[in-house]
Amino acid sequence: MTLKRAILATVALGALSGAALAQSEFTLSYFMGPKHRFNEAFFTPFADRLAEFSGGELTVKQYAGGTLNSNPALQYSTVVEGVTDVAFGISSYTYDLFPISSAISVPGVCNSGIDCTEALWRARDLIEKEFNAKLIAMWSNEPMAIVTRDKPIRTLEDFKGLKIRVSSNIEADFLSALGAAPVSQSVSEINQNLANGTIDAIAIDPTSIRDFKLYEPANYVTLGMPTSGLAFWLLMNKQSYEGLSDEGKAWVDAASGRELSVAGANLTETMAEGALQVARDAGVEIITLSPEETARITEAFSAPLAKFKAETFNGVSGADIYAAMKGE
Repeated sequence: MTLKRAILATVALGALSGAALAQSEFTLSYFMGPKHRFNEAFFTPFADRLAEFSGGELTVKQYAGGTLNSNPALQYSTVVEGVTDVAFGISSYTYDLFPISSAISVPGVCNSGIDCTEALWRARDLIEKEFNAKLIAMWSNEPMAIVTRDKPIRTLEDFKGLKIRVSSNIEADFLSALGAAPVSQSVSEINQNLANGTIDAIAIDPTSIRDFKLYEPANYVTLGMPTSGLAFWLLMNKQSYEGLSDEGKAWVDAASGRELSVAGANLTETMAEGALQVARDAGVEIITLSPEETARITEAFSAPLAKFKAETFNGVSGADIYAAMKGE
């Protein structure tokens, strides 16, 4: 074989074996630390699955702690603009962009992290239209607990005038119906703000009580709220995905999706009881609402629920979003 033919053969072999892998290492950005439970449940499993399905030809390099962008509300733009290949984000932090996926927070849609994750995937066709990116994973946390320092929450009346930090516009609408005064604050500030009395309460999933050491300023945690979850996602830059060969796209498809999301939600849900035990060990009183109080709160939610169903979000009625998530 002549040198010229040898070079051409090498080039051809490269085209067959890997050229369509325009990129072999993807960047994955998130604003929490590397020990956050979502890394164990979603980020690392996606990386491991992608490496496994591709035989090591496609890999993922993590950038934790906001290395590429520390603003939680700017994660979507980070991935769309190609600052990172894959980014983690929370729909409710940019509610105007993602009202459909944010609707997972509407009370009555679902009643556990796993159930809420399944509800998101039931509404996938509606939700994917919100994203100008490749959907890698989509999941929810558990329904909210109410964390307080000075006032135990046992009845509907206990919410009156309560300055409570919420994670979404939807949570604010529904908690306002209980007489509370919802406020929006960065999750990085809530521990200190509860400790110094800037806020009276925090509405947050039970596992986050450990993540953000809320058992330190808190004296009470109330469970049994008839609420739903929050929508979280991993998205891939569209150009990063489209630049792959058909084989490369198939590897990404196999490593991502509903299976990855549900498996991660199952894992994170098992962590909730451990977080509550940490709170108990720290002297926090765990309160569970009685069935009667849960029913009263559910009734108080009926007016904002009717309002949500009557509105339209990105061209879809709230009633249709609710039904899609419920599988009706």
